Amino acid sequence: MAAYFATPASASTGAPVNPWVALAYLAAGVFFILALRGLSSPATSRTGNRFGMIGMLIAVVTTLITHEVANVVEIGVAIAIGGIVGFVIARRIAMTSMPELVAAFHSLVGLAAVLVGWAAYLNPGSFGILGADGIEPVSKVEMGLGIAIGAITFSGSVIAFAKLSGRMSGSPILLPARHVINLGTLAAIVVLTALFAMAGPAETMPLIIGLTVLAFLIGFLLIIPIGGADMPVVVSMLNSYSGWAAAAMGFTLGNTAMIITGALVGSSGAILSYIMCRAMNRSFISVIAGGFGADESAGGGEAKEQRPYKQGSAEDAAFMLEQAEKVIIIPGYGMAVAQAQHALREMADVLEDKGVEVKFAIHPVAGRMPGHMNVLLAEASVDYDKVFELEDINSEFAQADVAFIIGANDVVNPAAKTDKSSPIYGMPVFDVDKAKQVFFIKRSMGGVGYAGVDNDVFYMDQTMMLLSDAKKMVEEIVKALD
Repeated sequence: MAAYFATPASASTGAPVNPWVALAYLAAGVFFILALRGLSSPATSRTGNRFGMIGMLIAVVTTLITHEVANVVEIGVAIAIGGIVGFVIARRIAMTSMPELVAAFHSLVGLAAVLVGWAAYLNPGSFGILGADGIEPVSKVEMGLGIAIGAITFSGSVIAFAKLSGRMSGSPILLPARHVINLGTLAAIVVLTALFAMAGPAETMPLIIGLTVLAFLIGFLLIIPIGGADMPVVVSMLNSYSGWAAAAMGFTLGNTAMIITGALVGSSGAILSYIMCRAMNRSFISVIAGGFGADESAGGGEAKEQRPYKQGSAEDAAFMLEQAEKVIIIPGYGMAVAQAQHALREMADVLEDKGVEVKFAIHPVAGRMPGHMNVLLAEASVDYDKVFELEDINSEFAQADVAFIIGANDVVNPAAKTDKSSPIYGMPVFDVDKAKQVFFIKRSMGGVGYAGVDNDVFYMDQTMMLLSDAKKMVEEIVKALD
């Protein structure tokens, strides 16, 4: 089989492409497309994951068969170790830690692209990119782009991981003249890539070192000015970067599957980032340029002076929920931290048994990564047809008897509509103030949202604050309903 298929997967070495190899990579690409299609809906996400696994299996096996492998045992051991580590992490990781795990995995993809690029530079003959006068110029461009995008992805993901995991403040870190520094650094990377492509063999080492160092640096500089409330968009954008890095390395390696997969991940991540930016009324360009949501003039970073509010108990909430006809539940990161999704689903089931209409409202940036709340509700077996996006349900708050907010804050903050000095100004939020009654579960009145701004909803006449651990409070409400 190896002898039959053993021709390169692409014509990077000048050899003809084996049609069976091309067909195998095409099949892998189709499965990757089906995976993205499946992941577009919670109802088909499991099937989408399976399609992705099948596509990756085809791509890996085809690559191993069609290339000369120095040591199959070593590669097998490396795959086994990576698989075991991934399996253990996936089994042990809490859903609340999923965003930082995704950021950490993005960093590994970026680092892999950098290492592959350097390996191709140090040993171009093994990659089929060595010409009569050294590495081919086109291959140098591909190599430079792969290293640059990979390094940006790595260092940017490290900062995102640190912010999401609490190892670094979620507040924006604003450097003086940061836009000038960022644009200058990016321009230097472009110039170095061009010089690297045109340089002779003896002149390339300093250029590729400078390119790599600056790319690592700009990754840090682009992410540190971004506030914690904007992290879901950052995670999505870093996912896109990792895809483009993989695609660039696919050209260097002459691997069609990497090109296809990288392009799919890169484009889908960019499209998702654009959709999320529109949902937050933000500029897509500002995400790429850095400093997203980090205007020096923005105010609201400090909690406002303490004002009177109404505090209630689980029994109070249960009584009023039982009398309601329509309840809209808005989950947020606090629900994830408390792992309250199962108790919340149980509360919804009890209310529906009593004739109450219950719906779930999901904001595009609720949680710490795209789809965070959808995943949690799916884990708790909440019916997909009861979960609605912001634009589909926001008009219904005026007819709702109760808006039940559990662990959310910024996505229901009216400052986004009224306070031009607020860092979240312009972001579409749920119109919970139009509901007849608002229940707001949070641990204490001392904290503010991830964006660092106080919330006027706490102090509205129709708001009852339920100050407790989210899971404990919902469980007490369920008991009171019974």
